[in-house]
Amino acid sequence: MIGFTPSQRYFLHGPATDMRMGFDSLCGLVSSQMGRDILSGDVFIFVNRGRNRVKLMVWDRSGFVIWYKRLEAGTFELPQLAGGSHGLELKWERLVMILEGIQLSSVRQRKRYARPITNN
Repeated sequence: MIGFTPSQRYFLHGPATDMRMGFDSLCGLVSSQMGRDILSGDVFIFVNRGRNRVKLMVWDRSGFVIWYKRLEAGTFELPQLAGGSHGLELKWERLVMILEGIQLSSVRQRKRYARPITNN
């Protein structure tokens, strides 16, 4: 079973992406524009200009996997990126809300425990 979990990291590619791009072209965007390691196991998210198609790509130890969704109605609401930015890290919960069509501006997150990050 292939799935995405809260323990993974998610990175949204900022500029609109041509959905005809395949594995190699998307890997090029990740390394050249986002400055990320494509083999890290992180999930990279690409959205088209019309915001009705999305691709999620991840390295799963033996090869790349692309998950592709096309909306039949409506668009994906995306968070604002800083000017000139080519990427943004998303939390798993926010990604699920984007994919399910939840209006991000109306969501209020209640306080939850988060394990402190340590630098070892």
